[in-house]
Amino acid sequence: MTAIGVQPHRFHTQTRPRRPFFEVFIRGLIILCVAIAVVLSSISVCDGHWLIARGKLFGLWHVCMVSNGSEPQCTTNLNLANVDGLHVAMILSRSAVSFAVVAAIFGLELLMVSQVCENADSRRKWAMGSVLILVSFALSCAGVLVFLVVLKNHVTLMGFTLTYWCQFTAVFLLFLNGISGLHINSITYPPTRLMKV
Repeated sequence: MTAIGVQPHRFHTQTRPRRPFFEVFIRGLIILCVAIAVVLSSISVCDGHWLIARGKLFGLWHVCMVSNGSEPQCTTNLNLANVDGLHVAMILSRSAVSFAVVAAIFGLELLMVSQVCENADSRRKWAMGSVLILVSFALSCAGVLVFLVVLKNHVTLMGFTLTYWCQFTAVFLLFLNGISGLHINSITYPPTRLMKV
């Protein structure tokens, strides 16, 4: 009789405490925003046309000559744009933003896995995912800055295309959610609690 009575009690003590609704909601919101950032950045990199200035459409992959009443004439030979260092700068810029998308995808996967498979390593997976999101932010920011620096004489606020603003929004979301991910992990898993795990 005693052994039968002890077993339900033991099973009850081994169940994990449920997370507060607010924590689950915030973590889900972070994952959603990172997914949106990945989509925006992917669209921006694939299209690549970021700036219209002085009758030219500057992009990561092409430069196009824009004239009224005719189709844009695009070429992959970026030296034809007559901008010093444009070819090398675009290689660096598109490489940085492309690697940023890859890092963000891996970070997003770690964030989702940490929530689906709750175990002792969930907090580490979440932290690693948040760090990868910040790495993605740094790469995206570097790519955007290289683009702006090499074309500083052509930059106008109204010249930026929609795909550039997609990338700008993605950079902001990656930074905000990378910092938020690390912060919520430090709140829900304080150092004293981590020592016990």
